[in-house]
Amino acid sequence: MTKHFLPRTTMSCSSERDLTAKREARLTNNSIPGQWVRGLLFASVLFLLGGIFLYQNQKFNDGKLHFIVCDVGQGDGILIRTSNGSDILIDGGPDDSILNCLQNHMPFWDRDIEVMMLTHPHADHLTGLISVLKRYKVMHYVTENLKYNSLAYRKLQDVLAKNNLTAKFNFSGDRIDFADKTSLLTIWPKGISLENQELQDSQNLTKDNPSLDVNGFSLIELLSYGNFKVLLTGDAGVLVEDKIANSIGKIDVLKVPHHGSKTGMSDLFLSEINPKLAIISVGAKNRYGHPAKIALDLLAKYNIKMLRTDKNGEVEVVSDGKSFKVYAN
Repeated sequence: MTKHFLPRTTMSCSSERDLTAKREARLTNNSIPGQWVRGLLFASVLFLLGGIFLYQNQKFNDGKLHFIVCDVGQGDGILIRTSNGSDILIDGGPDDSILNCLQNHMPFWDRDIEVMMLTHPHADHLTGLISVLKRYKVMHYVTENLKYNSLAYRKLQDVLAKNNLTAKFNFSGDRIDFADKTSLLTIWPKGISLENQELQDSQNLTKDNPSLDVNGFSLIELLSYGNFKVLLTGDAGVLVEDKIANSIGKIDVLKVPHHGSKTGMSDLFLSEINPKLAIISVGAKNRYGHPAKIALDLLAKYNIKMLRTDKNGEVEVVSDGKSFKVYAN
């Protein structure tokens, strides 16, 4: 039998190197699209973040004062952003709804609140501040010098202690000045200490004992920026307001006292301060019947434009210190 042998194929070293180079070239070429896509995604993210930064920087740092009555339901929560970007929070509402307002009116990188103020220790004004303290760095805490016994208030005190914040008690004549010449002047209460006095809820008191009314010791603040003035009244009523009305002067905006309750305003009060705009912070279909018809009639009597958070949502007033514009639904 004759055997035929096929010649063995031989390959030179140079040919092996060429094949290896081709394989590596194919691998490199296949990886280029992946690298390109990753680079494109990274660049897109940077571009998007840059756009958001520029937009928010222009929106929130426009050199004007922004006064926002947040829509927190049946309660009060007010954000003031000064023309140079300082943030002031006055009350926090009955739940964490205030956080949405802060997110909508502060740049995403700004986690500092320069001043947090509690007008008085009722839950519909303080509860949201607990959530704020857990998410933002608060520089200064201001309130009135009251001792009050409630679960919500004790919880607030605990969170303040964890954040190493001690209260600054404000009285009539105290003023907080900001770098852009925005100021908060305390109009009420007068300079007396109530630290050791247990205060009852105003529902259990009569008009003969207004000094024991928690609402009656609400901080009343006059916000000024240039010629623009706003009066913030907490839940104070006519027993207090009639005492201070002639010391305030004319204002532009009134945060209506006590959610528009029937004992919140008087003819004397409105005729003295003569606001152009009144804003009522109130919850829809609340069980208190706020705002009361008598309060609405008083505002109409003095031809004061009125907005309310239960119908208009949050209300923003923007001022350059000379005039102001109002934004609401």
